[in-house]
Amino acid sequence: MMQHRHSPILLTIVLMVITCVPQAQEITSVDELFQTKYETPLSIDAEQDLERTDKDDDDSKKKKKEKKVNPKIYYGIKTKRGFAKTGFGNRTTVELFHYLKDKDYVGPDEYARDFYWYDFKKKKIVNSLNVKKDYAGVLHGHYEKKMGDQTLEEGHFYYGMKHGRWVRYNRSDILMDKEIYWKGWPKESRLAYYDFDREKLKEMIPVHFGERQGEYFAYHENGNLAVVGHYQFDNRVGIWREYYDNRRVKREVVYPLEPFDETPPYISKEWDKEGHIIYDRKRYNARVN
Repeated sequence: MMQHRHSPILLTIVLMVITCVPQAQEITSVDELFQTKYETPLSIDAEQDLERTDKDDDDSKKKKKEKKVNPKIYYGIKTKRGFAKTGFGNRTTVELFHYLKDKDYVGPDEYARDFYWYDFKKKKIVNSLNVKKDYAGVLHGHYEKKMGDQTLEEGHFYYGMKHGRWVRYNRSDILMDKEIYWKGWPKESRLAYYDFDREKLKEMIPVHFGERQGEYFAYHENGNLAVVGHYQFDNRVGIWREYYDNRRVKREVVYPLEPFDETPPYISKEWDKEGHIIYDRKRYNARVN
């Protein structure tokens, strides 16, 4: 009789343990949470596309006689020239740039992580996806940052995104950095798409010098963000977040802050699709301890 009377209680306890323990365990195979699987690797040919950088799009290369390239035309779009000044005296910095005319205005691409435009109200170049269209000049074409006669930075923008070869120099004219971009993404980055028209981005793996380095993005087929995290020296670091296709956060996974720290990652929080929290590691550990 005593056993029959206590069996429901024991069953309840067992069920609670079965439900809670897996969530509290350290995760050693958490990488599987962020693996994007697709049947065919759809990737960009950045090298081929970048051959057009710094070239006029008026078919001048097809003509036998040489034609002077118009610096105001970039990828077939005629632009306006502008400049911005900061600082005083011999430390004055001048930024020379080209921007789209009002009739050619294009806002940020849905997958853009950076978007550069000149704020006519604040009289400076800003990098923000929150564009004030009424007083925004979207950067498109050649850009150069100078201090006196010394070039500090130079490159090209493509509809508000860095494109092609970008270089930075110090005041002694020593090359400090050189990067090549493809429409806002580092050229070495690996991009995968849902479709062969390369319109629905599925995954962006940042690559620098052959290693995963920088911010990683994955997207749902409807275009909403699916995963975002950071790589450092080919290792995941910091907090990685996964999202439902309705833009709500699904879970947070914590990786070590240092790239070579072998501490196992763990899920810190998890939510259902309606935004209700279903697991909080701190609260769970507080109850257990």
